[in-house]
Order: sequence, then structure tokens, then C-alpha cells
Amino acid sequence: MLALSNLQVFYDKSIEAVRDVSLEVPAGRIVALLGSNGAGKSTILKAISGVLSQEDGAISSGAIHLEGDIISDKSPRAIIERGLLQVPEGRALFATLTVEENLVMGGFTRTRAEVNEGLDRIYALFPRVKERKSQIAGYLSGGEQQMVAIGRALMGRPRLLMLDEPSLGLAPQIVDAIFETIITLNRESALTVLLVEQNAQLALQVASYGYIIENGRIVLDGSAEKLAANDDVQEFYLGFSGGARKSMRDVKHYKRRKRWLS
Repeated sequence: MLALSNLQVFYDKSIEAVRDVSLEVPAGRIVALLGSNGAGKSTILKAISGVLSQEDGAISSGAIHLEGDIISDKSPRAIIERGLLQVPEGRALFATLTVEENLVMGGFTRTRAEVNEGLDRIYALFPRVKERKSQIAGYLSGGEQQMVAIGRALMGRPRLLMLDEPSLGLAPQIVDAIFETIITLNRESALTVLLVEQNAQLALQVASYGYIIENGRIVLDGSAEKLAANDDVQEFYLGFSGGARKSMRDVKHYKRRKRWLS
């Protein structure tokens, strides 16, 4: 459904953020893009969404295809209208608007009837959001804001949903609830998902395939089961080695010992 071919991205025409990245997201699947902070994950999502120019970024080479058509040169609105939407890192809600106003903003390309239908769907999916619909979004908890952010994206009726660090800063039980929702949407609505996460253990539990990015390039990919069983992934991303948990002091120096970058 989505394919990136040898994508290269620069900021300010001088800082290379992504180098020769190729990946695929088949229709109806959940694919994980894993990597440490600053590895280039969010840059890839911004390139796909067509919003790099807002941060003086640009695609210098390569292409992005959605269902066979090039979208690298499309506007953000045109990309949204093609059914590709993103939940950004940090939620990025309109903090001074109510919860329902935020949701309605997510359906700006839809008819009023479709917006009303979408609201009913989101409130059924997230009962807590319905309870808070008249409240100012900026006053919600982090977990509630993440639910609203996902709901806002769903209001656009995506066929492919990109999630940027949905677990960031949230309590474990809230994270579990949000990921259960992602699994439900994928299974019941055949929603295709590109999941960007630092929490590799969680991402590999819900994804069918994964890519690992370091320093702007893909260094490893494979089925979720294969990646989870990989010794390097276990040590450097899951914090385990030989069945025993590593200390954070040991893990944080992994870059000097990564076999796949040597």
C-alpha cells in the first residue's frame, strides 16, 4: 500500500536526516518503525505526510508511493484526501478548543453527515473522550489527549494511519488500552498502520513486520517474531542479553558494539 524507495531527506539543505531508506507497509498490516531518539523516525513520517517544508526540510532523492502513485510531490491536504493520516508525536491538539472541536477539525475534508457519523464512532471507541467532549483539550490528562489525537485522525477516515510514539509519557495501563484500540481497528476495519515507537517490546507485540532505523538509515528488518528473537535487538532494544536483563549503563553504550553497523 505504502512504499518508500531510497528516500533521502535534508534539513536546511545541509543536514542529512534520512539516507536511502526503503520500506513497505502492505495493506491491512501493522508495521513498526523502531529506533532511538533522533534516529530519523519522525522525519520519515513528516516526509510521507508532506510537511517537511514547515521545518526547512526537503526530500532530495527517492520516492514515496501510495497504492502505486507517487505522493512525494503532493500537498498535505492531497495526501490526507488519499486516506493517509498521522497522529503526531506529543499529540499536538488545539489546546484552547474543546475535545469535540478538536475532533471536528479532524474531519475538515468530510461532509457534515460524515463528521456526525465519525463523532459517534469515536465516542463509541473511546467512552472517556465522550465524557470529556465539552472540556478544553489542554486540561486533559496525557492519556486522554492521546485518545483525542487518535480520534481526530480517525475522523478523516484513514485507510493508512501513522502513529508517532503513541506510548510516549503515558502510564502503562493507558498505553495498553490505546494499543488494544489499535489492534481492534486493524482487525475489525482492516486499517493499515505504520507505528513509530521507541518501545520496541510493545511495538513488536502488535506489529507483523518491523524496521530498525539508526542514524537515518534502515539497519535491520524482518518479521516481528524474527526481530524479537534477534540477539542484537534483544540486547540493544529490549534490554536483555542471554536471558538476563542488562543494566541501563550497559545498554546505553550499545552503539560501540552493534554488529549491524560495524
